[in-house]
Amino acid sequence: MAGFNKVVHSYAAAMEGLSDNMTIIAGGFGLCGIPEGLIKQIQTMGTKGITIVSNNCGVDGFGLGLLLEKKQIKKMISSYVGENALFEQQLLSGELAVELTPQGTLAEKMRAGGAGIPAFFTATGYGTPVAEGKEVREFNGRPYIMEESITGDFAIVKAWKADRYGNCVYRHTAQNFNPLAATAGKITVVEVEELVEPGQLEPSQIHTPGIYVDRIIVGQFEKRIERKVLSTSL
Repeated sequence: MAGFNKVVHSYAAAMEGLSDNMTIIAGGFGLCGIPEGLIKQIQTMGTKGITIVSNNCGVDGFGLGLLLEKKQIKKMISSYVGENALFEQQLLSGELAVELTPQGTLAEKMRAGGAGIPAFFTATGYGTPVAEGKEVREFNGRPYIMEESITGDFAIVKAWKADRYGNCVYRHTAQNFNPLAATAGKITVVEVEELVEPGQLEPSQIHTPGIYVDRIIVGQFEKRIERKVLSTSL
């Protein structure tokens, strides 16, 4: 079974094959469940012209925000971009292309891409700028727009536990976009908190089966809080 071992022992090996102008699908929601070390490795590699598909672009100086510092991102396909001043600056200056996508549509684009479905119809966005230039069809008297699915050259994902065969479990809300992203990459790399022996994961609890995963690396995580809010009432 040694040939099924997907564990790599360096971030360079984890992101081997990444080159300029590729598309990367990144799991996470805000700073929750993001593959921190893999993002830092992309920054270190200096890869340029990247298209990033992700819920957002991190914050200034952390997460995907690191890739903005060297202007490595050419285009963002995302649903929320409100926590990053550098993102705003590059968008307004024309240095960064942005394709805003409704959040549920973005999730379905990843899921459909991973399932081999090229496009789907959704009512979300009809009658808004989101629908401009897209095919419209009517089902049961209601108009729907066609959205194309998304796949990437790489998918980078963060998991809680995994075995060396690539079976993954996510913890609580860190599940978010990670299992969807994991299915949609030609090469899927998972950064994991804990590596366990095969058989230690309850089969019914596995969120991403190892068939979707190409590489596993055990990471160290800072786990920043995106926005800390403390109640003043007792």
